[in-house]
Amino acid sequence: MLSLLAPAKLNLTLEVLGRRDDGYHTLRSVMVPIALYDEIALEPAPAPSFACDDPALETDGNLVVRALEASLLRTSFAVRLRKTIPTGGGLGGGSSDAAAVLRAAMNGALGPAHCPDWLGAARSLGSDVPFFLAGTAALVEGVGERVTPLGGVPPWWAVVLRPRVAVATADAYRLLDGVRETLAPESRPRSSSVSLEVVDALQRADFHALEAALNNDFDEPIASAYPEVARAREALARAGARRALLSGSGSCVFALFADESAARACVAALAADDVETAFVCAFHHDAAWR
Repeated sequence: MLSLLAPAKLNLTLEVLGRRDDGYHTLRSVMVPIALYDEIALEPAPAPSFACDDPALETDGNLVVRALEASLLRTSFAVRLRKTIPTGGGLGGGSSDAAAVLRAAMNGALGPAHCPDWLGAARSLGSDVPFFLAGTAALVEGVGERVTPLGGVPPWWAVVLRPRVAVATADAYRLLDGVRETLAPESRPRSSSVSLEVVDALQRADFHALEAALNNDFDEPIASAYPEVARAREALARAGARRALLSGSGSCVFALFADESAARACVAALAADDVETAFVCAFHHDAAWR
């Protein structure tokens, strides 16, 4: 049996630059994987099967199943997915699950595979899947297809709170588009991008500069529309976090810490009924990046 770990991600920045004619949105984002993992167990079997500890995810369209199909493997697998990454939280769990399978297939861990275009397969599965193939922090642009890995990441930590609400990605984009219809168009040149500012701070391991530059275009619209998200941000602030931010399109919020002890002190200061779940996670380190 082969066991794969699929890390969650945080968006340290998320700039939504515009809406294309095909309905997709162009973006610029710095993402970092964190040590909060789904686990995928695969065992060769006479016929393919899939099970998950969340019955709602046991569908033919699950991204794990689709990733296996896209890999064009000669071997069939019985697959069991154990979910830890919250769904509807903006942490990329489904995309990471798919990427973990693709990476295993690319590396030959699942036997002979005949996918002619691994990056194309990743793009077809979801906009965040190419990012997770990188295995480290990255600058992500376009509609997710342009991924620039940023090398090894500093040994920093995050506290991630799951409010008692989920936010559907499509609903979040409709909300943001609606808010922007009332505003004058904004110029977002790449040369002055907050994402590039965060890239620089991350690569210099300048924690305070990075923390000060955290930014997400969804943060205020989602907090205004979902009181549970606003309360989670406020809970982090009361517990001592200097900055609290939405990840992705939500609903999870996070704060960063330079060391584990500070992160755990923040969680210890949370009130018991502030949120549904709190996670303390290091930045994920892949052995391929030093």
